[in-house]
Amino acid sequence: MRFQDCWQLALALLAVLVASASSDKPTPPPCRACSQLVGSFKAGLERTKRGHGGGDTAWEEEKLRSYKNSEVRLVEIQEKLCSDSTVTNKDHCHNLANEHEAQIEDWFTHLQTEHPDLQVWLCVEQLNVCCPADTYGPNCQPCTDCNGNGKCKGAGTRKGNGKCLCDAGYSGPNCNECSQQHYESFRDEKNLLCTQCHAACGEGGCTGAGPKSCRKCKEGWRMDSETGCVDINECLKQQRPNACKPQQFCVNNEGSFSCLECDRSCNGCDGDGPDMCKTCSDGYKLKDGKCHDLSSEQRDSYVGFTRWLTYFGMCVATCVIFQSSTHIAWGCIVGAAVAVYIATSEYWLNTAPEGGHRPEIDTKQLEELIMKSL
Repeated sequence: MRFQDCWQLALALLAVLVASASSDKPTPPPCRACSQLVGSFKAGLERTKRGHGGGDTAWEEEKLRSYKNSEVRLVEIQEKLCSDSTVTNKDHCHNLANEHEAQIEDWFTHLQTEHPDLQVWLCVEQLNVCCPADTYGPNCQPCTDCNGNGKCKGAGTRKGNGKCLCDAGYSGPNCNECSQQHYESFRDEKNLLCTQCHAACGEGGCTGAGPKSCRKCKEGWRMDSETGCVDINECLKQQRPNACKPQQFCVNNEGSFSCLECDRSCNGCDGDGPDMCKTCSDGYKLKDGKCHDLSSEQRDSYVGFTRWLTYFGMCVATCVIFQSSTHIAWGCIVGAAVAVYIATSEYWLNTAPEGGHRPEIDTKQLEELIMKSL
């Protein structure tokens, strides 16, 4: 294969790749594409707008008037045209701008004053891809009046059927009625306000606010003659004997219930935490109304034993050093005194007599005793 053939094949493959990459970007409908182009051009007009700088007002006005429709300003706008974040397909926007460059330049140079709205002039009157506001379809027919509670399908475009797409809570051909699960809370000659029914209301909706206005209750609620729909506590055994699994406990919610996992120390429970266990799991022991970890208690006892053994070793070392050197021994005695102080503090802090109150520690008296020992 010759080099020229290889080069042509490479260019063809590159063109296919570029085309496939651009095809991945969604192409907006004609009216939206034109609106995005106009929006980007208007942003450029705003960006390049200039105000008076003071001085000779007449000269400034004449200068600004010449700049308003100048080629310099048009080039400045075109440099960043279609680069806005609102443009969904920038390649398509650039192609559209190039295709209608003459019309845009004509409007910019000669028709800004006569036709100030570029959207209407270009998209509606010249390209015929959009319709004026509140009209739809190929012939731009008037939309259905949705009374401010919905939107006209196809409004401002050459598509759609002109019917109302009602907002949530509203229904009817003109969105002047309340939908199911909503009631009429306000109405006058022009306005309608629909409010959602209470969460307890089921099929048929309601006649007003609160659970007492429900026509029928949802599942998880029951009708009471005085208060209306009342929440059913599914966690009561007479309602749902086996609502949750053995290692779960039930939490009642409005109209429903939830099952949450028991604490790991529990073998069955009535609520959250080690104090709500029915019985303790293996490796746990009931103490003071809670299930305690036996391994943790054993570990604490080993730590306490090791600590006291360390204090005892310090006292023995002090006695041995005292026999060999008096000066070193005095330093060891101070260390032993500190150890006694720490040990006594730990004892008082970790001792909880009956009644749950810890004893008050007279620290001054304890310090005096240590100083006397020195």
